[in-house]
Amino acid sequence: MRTLKTRVNKTKLAKELGVSRSSLYYKRTREETDLELKRQIEAVMVDHTDYGHKRIAIELKMGHNRIRRVMKKFGLKPYRRRHKRWVKKKDIGRPDTGIPNLVQSLLNRKLLVKPNQVWCTDFTYIKFQGKFIYLATIIDLYTREIVGVTILRFHNRFLVIGALEDAVIHFKTPEIVHSDQGSEYDSEECIVFVKIIGAKISMSAKGSPWENGHQESFFGHFKLEAGDLNRFGSLGELIEYIYQQIYY
Repeated sequence: MRTLKTRVNKTKLAKELGVSRSSLYYKRTREETDLELKRQIEAVMVDHTDYGHKRIAIELKMGHNRIRRVMKKFGLKPYRRRHKRWVKKKDIGRPDTGIPNLVQSLLNRKLLVKPNQVWCTDFTYIKFQGKFIYLATIIDLYTREIVGVTILRFHNRFLVIGALEDAVIHFKTPEIVHSDQGSEYDSEECIVFVKIIGAKISMSAKGSPWENGHQESFFGHFKLEAGDLNRFGSLGELIEYIYQQIYY
């Protein structure tokens, strides 16, 4: 028995229907693909309510820019626990440094206009297998990108200077380096280093962590997305993960 095969002349059919030939081919629109991706993102967020766009992108094996666009489009936001600020004990009761905040006036007058104009720096602790390590970062206030990183077992002037050195090696010298009034940043060595590279020193008012809010926000989101760090088998694996998260 022979099978009857028919072939449709799409050009002729399109002419008869009064439409273009291309309209006969079904193509998924961006809206449809976005809706499908939205469902996939929501499925991940059911099990991981605190995942941000980067970790969802890893889970779905997709580009994080695409995930971020769709999450923003549909208003999908991870659950954010309030980040408890870590106060360094030795800084409690220290007198004000007297160094002014040079950044706030730039922001108020909308004069922050280029990269390497202001670098903000801070550090935080990371608990791993019952011990602490310390992460210092430099964020470019204009691009909102991390430009310098250092990880050490102790928080001291070498931790914060190391992050500055890392940033200076890979980027141009900033006009302003902004920090809180921690003893590490107020140390003679740190102040001398900033002056040597030709930058001005700026500090938040004492007891005003919101004046360095971008660093505070970064650490809060970083710790939330990182989750339980004790899942790593060694300190080396943890450090590798930290760098991947920062520069992904």
